[in-house]
Amino acid sequence: MINSYLTIKESGHTKINLKKSDFICSIARTKTENEAQTFITTMKAQYPKANHNCFAYVIGERSQIQRESDNGEPSGTAGIPILEVLKKNELRDVTAVVTRFFGGIKLGTGGLIRAYTQAVSTAINNIGVVKCILQKIIYITISYAQHNRLKNFLEKNNITIINTEFTESVTVQIGVNIQELIAFKESTTNLLSAQVKFTEGPERYIEITHQLHT
Repeated sequence: MINSYLTIKESGHTKINLKKSDFICSIARTKTENEAQTFITTMKAQYPKANHNCFAYVIGERSQIQRESDNGEPSGTAGIPILEVLKKNELRDVTAVVTRFFGGIKLGTGGLIRAYTQAVSTAINNIGVVKCILQKIIYITISYAQHNRLKNFLEKNNITIINTEFTESVTVQIGVNIQELIAFKESTTNLLSAQVKFTEGPERYIEITHQLHT
């Protein structure tokens, strides 16, 4: 698992109109190629009278799966521009389908490239992007006397407490970013004079809002 990656905040749709043609960009998170193909099929079924349903997707930790299709538009005017927008924004596990209803005015090669690029860029900006950060769940077992000191330390460092159990001792459950794990343990051990026990749990991704570059 990689330490972090970018993806869209949620699934969504955005429509733009250029020279009487409607371009509807539908975008969704897709963790596998099968999920991507299912989403594409669903969008084609949703807009059966559309002139084109062009798409692209990027999947995998290293963006190793990349596919695109012009779906009847002139070669290189739809699928590749859609894919390039996803790659430019460094998005992973995302599928974008741009549905076109032709309005009677031809856009030409350059016009089509700009239209499909704008449709996807507008959708991403409207929906938003999140950064998924890999964390390790940590259980910190301490004495009651150490509890307030640890709690204040966690609050000061903006570390959210997931759960706290009070038994013979106190066990605090938190999530720590993978790349900060060693430093966190060292700091906490020093803070509590080594009177602390760490138990590592599973890994998980948390999501924080990511500001797009304009």
